[in-house]
Amino acid sequence: MAIKLAFPHPARKVYAFIGESGTGKSFHAQVVAHKYRAGLMIDDGLLIKDNRIIAGRSAKEQPSYMGAVRTALFDSAEQRAEVVSRLNAERFRRILVLGTSIKMVQKITGRLGLPEPVKYIRIEDVASRDEIETALRTRRIEGKHVIPVPKTEVKRNYAAIFFDAIQVRKKRLVPEITVTRIHEESLVRPAYSRRERIIISEYALSQMAMLSVNEFDADIKVKRINVNHSNDDGAVPAGYRLVMLIDVPGAVELNSRIVGLQKFIISDIERFTGILIEEVNIILDKIT
Repeated sequence: MAIKLAFPHPARKVYAFIGESGTGKSFHAQVVAHKYRAGLMIDDGLLIKDNRIIAGRSAKEQPSYMGAVRTALFDSAEQRAEVVSRLNAERFRRILVLGTSIKMVQKITGRLGLPEPVKYIRIEDVASRDEIETALRTRRIEGKHVIPVPKTEVKRNYAAIFFDAIQVRKKRLVPEITVTRIHEESLVRPAYSRRERIIISEYALSQMAMLSVNEFDADIKVKRINVNHSNDDGAVPAGYRLVMLIDVPGAVELNSRIVGLQKFIISDIERFTGILIEEVNIILDKIT
């Protein structure tokens, strides 16, 4: 359920920073925020201002992947209310929202009552292929994540997951001079990374989708389901895409029923598992 900001302002702008999990979004976030003059940032369930955590809770402290996904998506009404309250108090003009996909950013902005992003910046726009591959290796092999705030801030709020601090130096060319910006970020090891990895099989997701279809309309027959996702490391991916082949009883209000089914499957799976469903494509094989 979305919460409306108490002080909407026509000049308020949202910028979205998009990239798959582990590609280095948090590492580059401060530089992107500076470029677009965004005074606030939302990353993994946290609201950040001037290198300080001012509201929210970190997905990194959750004991499970599912809990981390829910926290990053502001699934908790209490967490949403806290962040929206602080957003109202800030009366900000620009904010940067980080997400693994466009849909994830749209879900976050919708739940926090923020407007649609005016610009989508992708990790490939600010990081080289070598930087992205290095970030992925660090994530997959060492299990390290970045929170874009100094170590003192992370230790004060999340001491249990703190690992190390890093100095980030970024050079920017200005006519005749080179300006070097330095800021500190924190490396953490999330609570869920200490446990066994959770692998969500395509079969399990297919079964969830079939249960959702049956709950929506028991007379709809599912003939085949294909599941696709982007990650290849067994972790919770940026999002899943489902393709379903079905038979539908009757042709009355067919289009609205199919659209309703798509929305129901997405919300049903996300509500009970925290898994992000990017899209559900339905192929109608037969009207019985």
